[in-house]
Amino acid sequence: MLQLSELRSRGNALLQQFETLWGRLDHAQSKYRLEEIEKQLSSPDAWNAPEKLTPVLREKSQLENSVARLDALRQAKDDMQGWLELAEEENTQEVLEQLEEQTGILEALLEETEVGLLLSAEEDKHAAILEIHPGAGGTEAQDWAEMLLRMYVRWAESHEFKAEYLDYLDGDEAGIKSVTLKIDGTNAYGLLKGEKGIHRLIRISPYDASGRRHTSFASVDVIPDAGEEITIDIKDSELRIDIFRSSGPGGQSVNTTSSAVRVTHIPTGITAQCQNEKSQHHNKETAMQILRARLYEAEIRRRDAEKQADYASKEAIGWGSQIRTYTLQPYRLVKDHRSNFEVGDVEAVLDGELDALMRNHLLYQHERR
Repeated sequence: MLQLSELRSRGNALLQQFETLWGRLDHAQSKYRLEEIEKQLSSPDAWNAPEKLTPVLREKSQLENSVARLDALRQAKDDMQGWLELAEEENTQEVLEQLEEQTGILEALLEETEVGLLLSAEEDKHAAILEIHPGAGGTEAQDWAEMLLRMYVRWAESHEFKAEYLDYLDGDEAGIKSVTLKIDGTNAYGLLKGEKGIHRLIRISPYDASGRRHTSFASVDVIPDAGEEITIDIKDSELRIDIFRSSGPGGQSVNTTSSAVRVTHIPTGITAQCQNEKSQHHNKETAMQILRARLYEAEIRRRDAEKQADYASKEAIGWGSQIRTYTLQPYRLVKDHRSNFEVGDVEAVLDGELDALMRNHLLYQHERR
């Protein structure tokens, strides 16, 4: 049976949290800026140079999403408060059930808004380029890399983010040797940046006839994709472009022609490659997109000593360097080793339910500042 006293305590705590949080939000300023952009776009001359409107349209989309989320938050607060007042007058099971439902809605929106406030860096708003590489261990590690790929694609789908494959290389027997994804959505990079590091899996291997327990590793790298908003000056004379034959199982001449492209930025040694398409031209375009994102990230690291130190100390894909462990045997647990946050429902996490882990990491990073 639902108890009014418990729901009252929970509801009042959420109302207090709302008041504290609302004072830190720029709802009115966001609405004002959105009105300014709409006036700008309605000008007769606004579309004479549509290519210049790309950053404006992106900002408009982000503001529309922000205003809609804050409107929903305020409405959820009003709804919950209304049901709480009604419950004080009519303490019936039906009213208490509605109050519990509205309390859950408000709680979820407050958590989502809190995460948004933690994403204050300029690059957080950008799309993310996410790469996954298996560690040593052959098929076992390659299968784990594919499990991580599925996890992130499911997470993106649950947020209605767009996940686009930039490069993909099949494993020898199962799984993947490498994959590069572009995930585009509100604060995609800010949410995913905490996933960067080594991920460890402990399980009974489906590839071991003896049923022994195996430990597998895979690395995840996440860099912000600035798109066209940031100009990266790359001179042709600073590039070395290598063309080679694609590897993998092929199909439609993918691995029978020299269509794969690797681009090296000579001054920094930063490289990017793509062999996903059978067109050498398309592979070069994608490799250049990834290279620009990596050069942008390098510039961010130069401006941020802490990030630079973190990158310089990146360890091998193996024991002692993991950021997170997913244990399926002998018990079931996902543990983030940076904050010691734990989740018992491993299947849900591997199915893309990463929000709690992401939120906890952001809070952990915020507290360390």
